[in-house]
Amino acid sequence: MKRILVTGLSTVSAVVLLFSYHTSTASTLAQTPTSVYSGTVAGAASTATPGTSTAGGGAGAGNGASSGSTTYVGSAVQTRYGPVQVQLTVGGSQITGVDVLQYPNHDSRDAQINGYALPVLIQETLDAQSSSIDMVSGATYTSTGYQQSLQSALDQAGL
Repeated sequence: MKRILVTGLSTVSAVVLLFSYHTSTASTLAQTPTSVYSGTVAGAASTATPGTSTAGGGAGAGNGASSGSTTYVGSAVQTRYGPVQVQLTVGGSQITGVDVLQYPNHDSRDAQINGYALPVLIQETLDAQSSSIDMVSGATYTSTGYQQSLQSALDQAGL
């Protein structure tokens, strides 16, 4: 009798826990990024900060680039969690700025991962001046998409 009571209570507890679990499928499936992650080189120092996107942002939007620079938009790379697209600003033969135009942002987990990973990837790009950068642990899909889009922009720039 005692065993039946314990089994019944355990089953009820498990069912209650299952129904209280919130899945990520309740979020909106198609959202546009609310911010663009940017990084620029100013002298020897470089920064990576999120900035607000502008509707129809033209060349150099959000990256503080000088007038002698050129922007190159990499291809949008589709990852498991959404597209990743990088825009480079090049002055001479040096990468002076990086904007991430598209990145996965469907739920709070995406925002958490990319809020950490994108500034790190941007800083790595500015430091390495190439696509030979380390991936960010925990953001493998974003890192892979970022590297592929970055290489596409670098190819356009001839770097």
